[in-house]
Amino acid sequence: MSVEWMLIRGSGIVAFAMLAGSTIWGLLLTTKVLGSWAKAKPVAWFHESLAVGAVLATFVHMFALSIHEYIEFSWGDILIPGRATWRPIAVALGVVAFYGMVLISVSFYFKRFIGQSAWRAIHFGSFGVFLSVLAHGVMSGSDTGEPWTVGLYTGTAVAVVLLLLIRVAQQFAAPAASKRPVRPDRPERPKLEQVPAPEQVDIRGETLTEKVSRLSTGA
Repeated sequence: MSVEWMLIRGSGIVAFAMLAGSTIWGLLLTTKVLGSWAKAKPVAWFHESLAVGAVLATFVHMFALSIHEYIEFSWGDILIPGRATWRPIAVALGVVAFYGMVLISVSFYFKRFIGQSAWRAIHFGSFGVFLSVLAHGVMSGSDTGEPWTVGLYTGTAVAVVLLLLIRVAQQFAAPAASKRPVRPDRPERPKLEQVPAPEQVDIRGETLTEKVSRLSTGA
């Protein structure tokens, strides 16, 4: 195994691991599985850093392919989907995924210019990017059948699917909760006025005590 091929496979695995980590981390943030940690800036920054790192590792992967003498990839084969003759479907998936990774990573720095809705739509495409990279690795990797590779691919895929299902369930639960009838506040019971004592009751301009006293004295 040549040094170039080791660099190709090593950078490819690193790129996949960082992309998978960024996807999983992003889902942990959006599903709020991390609780109050999800609001911490370093946590969000880590998600962003993994995405950028995946792009850099992918570029190293592409550069190593361009200098590899056995397959002889040209930059046209590397940058244009469907141009490569060696495993064209697998390579095309990798090329498309690379452009998706670049778009998603760049969107972190243009969020305030493109708006929240556009930013969320772009990031929703990260699931397609993850699936494309996963298929690219399985179809083109020379070590796909190795136990550690199977564990990496399977473990990350299961984590992404489970977290995505949680996210979808939360999205469906939110509208249902908003449609629940709101019970009106129970009106406050009117306060009963204080019942006056007998001596405070006014009967024809005099209190009850005064009237009894008047009648007993014959006044």
